[in-house]
Amino acid sequence: MREFKGLVHAVQLDGKGGCITIPNVAEAMNMATKEQPLWVHMDFSDESSIDWLSKQNLFTTLELESFIADETRPRLSKAQKGDMLFVRGVNLNPDQSPEDMVAIRFFVRDNLLITCRRRLIRSVQDVLGTLKQQQGPASISALVDEILNRLTIRMQDVIYALDEQLDVIEEHVEAHAPPYDTTTLSQCRRQAISLKRHIRPQKEAIWQLGQAKVDWLEDKDRLKLAEIVNDLTRYIEELETSIERANVLHQSMTSQMSEQLNQRMYVMSVVAALFLPLGFLTGLLGVNIGGIPGTENPFAFILFVVFLVVLTFGIGVYFRWRKWL
Repeated sequence: MREFKGLVHAVQLDGKGGCITIPNVAEAMNMATKEQPLWVHMDFSDESSIDWLSKQNLFTTLELESFIADETRPRLSKAQKGDMLFVRGVNLNPDQSPEDMVAIRFFVRDNLLITCRRRLIRSVQDVLGTLKQQQGPASISALVDEILNRLTIRMQDVIYALDEQLDVIEEHVEAHAPPYDTTTLSQCRRQAISLKRHIRPQKEAIWQLGQAKVDWLEDKDRLKLAEIVNDLTRYIEELETSIERANVLHQSMTSQMSEQLNQRMYVMSVVAALFLPLGFLTGLLGVNIGGIPGTENPFAFILFVVFLVVLTFGIGVYFRWRKWL
């Protein structure tokens, strides 16, 4: 039975990579130690979560308002009784876009981790799964590090999928094989820009955490945070490359389509030029007035047709000589 409706799970780490499900969170918070810390994960889109947080005497009024704000930017903040970390993960929920990233908030101290979210975050479920299999993190420091690492790995999958989409589009462009999928290209470009906009401040927030003097963070996990920052830096560089590739592909598509249009217009112009004298002559001889030559000659029509054929051939030879064809 959940202690409050917004509670997703509450577990106590056993210090050996496993966890124990907590039936009474309030009691467990008083008994949690650094060796066996408590992890409470909640959905604060439910008002019961906010009510529960407000009663725990962990935040000042301003800190709580900041912690549950609708819009957050990745950052690290010092709280009165712990530290607050705001990060984001890619949105892998059904029928939603990955670049519409999901925020997750951390309140951390040496014996307690509270995480909050509004939408499902699979990385958190992954970490909980490792704990239930007795293969998870053994401390608060390692737990925070593992969640951040899982969030980063999920980003990698999305970025690789984005690169694969651009590879397919690039093959079509290089093969000059229209019609081109400009809609997918625009979507890839928007996705890369959005991911870059969210990942850049997240890299700074995690770097600040690695440099911060917080007593709950172990030195070995600071090194792991440095690796996460390095991965995020690489992702930012890959996204910048993807944005540039998308721009180049769009220019190539536009150039090829303009070239095709110019070629078609050129052919139409040449055809019009070939038939311009013919149209003039047929229009001139088609006027319904007296004095039109050949009206009494039974071979006049055949001779006129032959003349038009010879004239058209002559114009074609002239165009070829001038290298217009």
